[in-house]
Amino acid sequence: MVDQLKQAIRDVPDFPKKGILFKDITTLCKDASSFQRMVDLMGHRYVGKRIDLVVGIEARGFVVGAALAYKLGAGVVLVRKPGKLPHKTHKASYSLEYGTDSLEIHQDAIEPGQNVVIADDLLATGGTAAAVAGLVNSMGANIVECSFIVELNELKGREKLAPHPVYSLLSY
Repeated sequence: MVDQLKQAIRDVPDFPKKGILFKDITTLCKDASSFQRMVDLMGHRYVGKRIDLVVGIEARGFVVGAALAYKLGAGVVLVRKPGKLPHKTHKASYSLEYGTDSLEIHQDAIEPGQNVVIADDLLATGGTAAAVAGLVNSMGANIVECSFIVELNELKGREKLAPHPVYSLLSY
């Protein structure tokens, strides 16, 4: 079943720059049975764990996060690039290969003690997800797990997320 999902993901060589093999989940998402299977397999992990919120990371994490939240009967929280959220926000900056970037979350998006799953499409170096985990922690939430469709193992992103548990449906 997992092999079928891997086959539904398109490899795009040299995107966004030469030497990178991009894992394109849009082909998985457009296939109804693959998309349903992905959501069911990821969501099944959290059944009975009283998840209050799923935090989706811009932009493909919105798709994963919203689908998981629906499956779990939880709310969904969006973490966005600066200037995209209309109310008061908390901000986290993180390092990129060349420079830095930032993400924001509404200050009232999470209440202390809520059980949260952080969701995104892909775990690579872990910088973005670690920044989001820092934001969620600072708001007093309990991070149940960081959940991804795809993990690129050789980039060791899960190490940046320690001590939080990490789940990846597909590993490369």
